[in-house]
Amino acid sequence: MTEYSRSEPQATLTVFDAITIMIGLVVGVGIFRTPSIVASNVPSEAVFILVWIAGGLITLIGALCYAELSAAHPNAGGEYHFLSRAYGKSAAMMFGWARCTVIQTGAIAGVAFMLGDYIAQVLPLGPYGPALYAALAVIVLTGVNVVGTIEGKNLQLVVTFIEIAAVAAIIVFGLFGSADRPAPATVSMPPETAAIGLAMIFVLLTYGGWNEAAYLTGELEDAPRNIARVLTAGTVILVVLYTLANVALLSTLGLDGLRGSNAVAADMMRRVAGPAGELVVTGAIVIAAISTLNATIFTGARVFYAMGRDLTVMRSVGVWSARGRNPANGQIAQGVIALALIALGAITRDGFKAMVDYTAPVFWGFLTMVGLAVFVLRWRQPHRVLPYRVPLYPLTPIVFCLTCLYMFYASVAYTGAAALVGLAVLAAGAPLLLFMRKDEADDSADTAPDTSAADTSPDPL
Repeated sequence: MTEYSRSEPQATLTVFDAITIMIGLVVGVGIFRTPSIVASNVPSEAVFILVWIAGGLITLIGALCYAELSAAHPNAGGEYHFLSRAYGKSAAMMFGWARCTVIQTGAIAGVAFMLGDYIAQVLPLGPYGPALYAALAVIVLTGVNVVGTIEGKNLQLVVTFIEIAAVAAIIVFGLFGSADRPAPATVSMPPETAAIGLAMIFVLLTYGGWNEAAYLTGELEDAPRNIARVLTAGTVILVVLYTLANVALLSTLGLDGLRGSNAVAADMMRRVAGPAGELVVTGAIVIAAISTLNATIFTGARVFYAMGRDLTVMRSVGVWSARGRNPANGQIAQGVIALALIALGAITRDGFKAMVDYTAPVFWGFLTMVGLAVFVLRWRQPHRVLPYRVPLYPLTPIVFCLTCLYMFYASVAYTGAAALVGLAVLAAGAPLLLFMRKDEADDSADTAPDTSAADTSPDPL
């Protein structure tokens, strides 16, 4: 354990490597599931496309804000580090608790449900089939990670390109396939009930993961100069891919067809390429979902490890396994929480949507705090030389923060009871601050050097 605690990330990633990893983090199974939910909450096809473009612009603005923070404070701790420096260790600890119990574990359960939805299309097991497949996937992949099996970098790149190939197949077949173009959809719900805010939650969820690029700054060559290039180029590529993919889905299935589908890519391929095409794209999506789920389980356990080192009451999950070269106890704890969330989702109408409801308010609340950190750190360190400055300051971070605040409001106002459960779980973590180790008590952010080791375990990849 001591050996790994002393390890520090090395700057070995090129800009191309980092962009590829960023795209791989974002292009997951969300694009194969969320379009149907977005379509159900917009009044027309034009609005459907516009919300995807708007989501891309918001993502780009957020990426520019993160670029300033990441360039000025390069650290593998990412958001944990930004929050610690801007607001103190207690705020960072609450973020860590949120990652452990809501954000990361909710994401694991949500991805598992998406995987279950697609497998259930091929091998149905009744109304609880998706939940059963989801639970089985979490158990198996958690077990694999506990024994120490780690997917290599080359395998991750291969799976990333499989994901991109699946999106490319949607674009090509959807835009140039032989299926008849459906008639323009009529509004099948009163326009006043079309919750654009809820639609944006799922659009931005699909773009989600771009902020994880902040965790690459500890390993990126010349991070202060290159992180802005990574975030900007990666976001532009994602916006183009997602917009074209949704135009293709819409051109094949139409708005009403999207609203009635739980597996949009499979339904589209069935229409344009028959059952064989459906099986091929479903197989690619299942592979992508397994990869996304495995990566989410793998990275999430690092948060448990970091929390275990900072909180005496969670000491048991802060143990680094010498045999498996991983935080095995943290992975087990993470798996147990994810299975509990899957059980919660199983009793709802849509387990995937329930997990989005559960995570969204907490996620957007902390993202707002990260956006405000741009202002806080500039105010606290007025003479600091910034390698990269967000364009159009202060307008750009103001737009980002206002968007995050609106998304926080929308994620409470337009979602179900699971959102309140997520907020309650976050609040339940406050007493844990009483168990912070004395040497981890809040420090003045000005006294903490930016080159300090990250508050997370070293990346074994």
